[in-house]
Amino acid sequence: MIEIDGHHLSIDDVVAVARHKEPVSLSAEGREAIRRSHRWLEQILQDDKPVYGINTGFGIFAERRIKPEARDRLSRNLILSHAVATGSPLPEDIVRAAMLIRANTLARGHSGVRLEVVQTLLDMLNHGVTPIVPEQGSLGSSGDLALLSHLALVFTTDADDRWEDSGWASYQGQIMRGKDAMQAAGIKRLILGAKEGLAINNGATFSAAIGALVLHDTETLLRTAEVTLAMTLEAIMGCIEAFDARIQAARGHPGQVRVAEHVRRLTHGSTLLGRAQRVQDAYSLRCAPQVQGAAWDAFNFVTQIIEREINAATDNPLLFEGGAVLSGGNFHGEPVGMAMDFLGIAVAEVAAIAERRIFRLTDGKLNGGLPPMLVDFPDAAGLNSGLMMPQYTAASLVLENQTLAHPDSVHSLPTSGEQEDHNANAMTAARHARQIVLNTAHVIAIELYTAGRALDLRLRQYPDARLGQGTYEAYRLLRERVPYQAGDAWWGPEIETVRMMVQEGLFAQI
Repeated sequence: MIEIDGHHLSIDDVVAVARHKEPVSLSAEGREAIRRSHRWLEQILQDDKPVYGINTGFGIFAERRIKPEARDRLSRNLILSHAVATGSPLPEDIVRAAMLIRANTLARGHSGVRLEVVQTLLDMLNHGVTPIVPEQGSLGSSGDLALLSHLALVFTTDADDRWEDSGWASYQGQIMRGKDAMQAAGIKRLILGAKEGLAINNGATFSAAIGALVLHDTETLLRTAEVTLAMTLEAIMGCIEAFDARIQAARGHPGQVRVAEHVRRLTHGSTLLGRAQRVQDAYSLRCAPQVQGAAWDAFNFVTQIIEREINAATDNPLLFEGGAVLSGGNFHGEPVGMAMDFLGIAVAEVAAIAERRIFRLTDGKLNGGLPPMLVDFPDAAGLNSGLMMPQYTAASLVLENQTLAHPDSVHSLPTSGEQEDHNANAMTAARHARQIVLNTAHVIAIELYTAGRALDLRLRQYPDARLGQGTYEAYRLLRERVPYQAGDAWWGPEIETVRMMVQEGLFAQI
């Protein structure tokens, strides 16, 4: 059971709830914080002073006062009018992650919502009601307004309780109207009170949700990329000297030190390393600690940003002790957008250097005496294409990554009559970072597949050779699922099997 309190949600918690359906509850501290902030809100409503989003309109309409009897309608209108996202539905795990993060944000106790709002989100998570949320339409600045509004359609309502205004949701494997899904799960839909609509849809929550899940997947890829690097290094009979601890210490970057240490451990006991008697290897091998290590350093920085964000109060205005109501900009997604841009660049570089190693393995002039394209034996070249085309696929994905890695957070267009005149583009940055990670998983799988075949051929060439302890374990795991095939075959399904093994984290544990 994951317990949230607005302060201690971790990325691992997000993954557990979003992907593994771990139950979630609200701590006693979280309950008290929510009740306390709602009491503050009730006092503000009694004072009847103009406060943005509580008794005024939104955005360009911030100066318009709302009558007390219309405040509930104000919240419902906000949700209805803002649910205008478009595009393909987001995967279920992203929506579940966003629901958890939004509940945790409200549990911090600065939003003024009733306890029922948070509990309803948790009930939906625990009973498997997942709103259908389109992926496009958020600038990530006034929060992921459109996306969060689609989420809110499912569990909020009004006096009319119109079926067609309840959005769509998934429940027990079926897509149905949100109202039907909530009824089937036995969860009551809520009529929102003052500020509650804004508290639900104001914050870069979907951007942060993608960020948390992408970081989890990135860690798996970075670990696996060190395994594939080590396998390629042995297949090429490369120089282990470039991974010497003294070289890494002389520069001092933690990620670089980490990568080199892991490769040394993986290749410990290898008799293939150094057999080519080269003075030094190409950059894709020799400089891999510097490149892949930089990605680790970026990963650690981005992790700090996302962990702060998933425990942050991100709506506006925020309520504080003593009746203070402060209007600010915590909904602005710039921290998340920049972080996702940075992560995308880092992971794209990991894919890029891996593709260069794939190319080197398949080039008969560069691979240290292996057959061209890793055909079974040199005379088979021509009749067989070998692994020519998997390298094409890797190159295509790397080129796509290079476009996707162009920063999104530097782009802005004004909205809401220039009131919102600098936007973060955070959701686009998060979506692009996610796609880069998906592409990179396939590139890493291709390197693993290619290096495994190269090791088969190298061990045939040197029957007395011995693999390193870690690389042997990776090679053994690969061959358990995907046996060696001598002639041309349909490589695609086999590479897909390896990709799934990579994403499951099987090689990251070596």
